[in-house]
Amino acid sequence: MPSPRTEVRVKRLNHGAGLPTPDYATSGAAGMDICAAETLNLRVGRRHAVATGFAFAIPEGFEIQVRPRSGLALKHGITCLNTPGTIDSDYRGEVKVILANLGEDDFMINKGDRIAQIVLAPVTMAAMVEVEDIDSTVRGTGGFGSTGV
Repeated sequence: MPSPRTEVRVKRLNHGAGLPTPDYATSGAAGMDICAAETLNLRVGRRHAVATGFAFAIPEGFEIQVRPRSGLALKHGITCLNTPGTIDSDYRGEVKVILANLGEDDFMINKGDRIAQIVLAPVTMAAMVEVEDIDSTVRGTGGFGSTGV
């Protein structure tokens, strides 16, 4: 049984005219596709904050996570930096997607191309409590690579 949907208000900006609002490609999709609101050539090794033409009013207690599209990553080396990117519930500006070209060829992005996916996710707020000591674990203070290959 599908879960109920949480309403997110969407404001279309002038340069987002004609673009589809973010939506799920299939009934089982976790992320909604979001499109570019500009055309550019993303050169190899470069990055760009790509305009989407939309601003969101995300309900308090939620965030929107911006994630790469797997097909762009595998086929062209196009990915999102700062992944997953977080759009906070109190941000009201245009959502931009930081894309990077890690591929071998320049990559043309056209207005209307699906460039990323966005996921609405609940946020659990932490209450930090300073203490003199914390409990021990088997891992302890072992850092990067400490649990094996």
